[in-house]
Amino acid sequence: MYDKSQLMRGTLEGCILKILSQNTSYGYEIVTTLLGYGFKDIKEGTIYPLLVRLEKKGIITSEMRPSPLGPSRKYYSITPDGVEYLNEFKTNWKQISQSVNQVFDTEV
Repeated sequence: MYDKSQLMRGTLEGCILKILSQNTSYGYEIVTTLLGYGFKDIKEGTIYPLLVRLEKKGIITSEMRPSPLGPSRKYYSITPDGVEYLNEFKTNWKQISQSVNQVFDTEV
């Protein structure tokens, strides 16, 4: 059976950066946004390791903020390096997805 975890991890990095380029957000809110876009199997346990990795790379930053509903939340923001990374991801994604679509749209 095909293991889609590797494919998803790289794809999710780009999607997380796109979400953060629009608004500062916290983990659960990012998960909810991705679910709204049709990512069915996404859970917080999938997202947090990606957020940690992106933060270690300097692509995003985080800060604790008070929450109106309980304990403080860690909010994530994209950095200038993250914007550059997102632009490169978008360019590469368009090229790769176009090529993959051409392969699968070919009649055999």
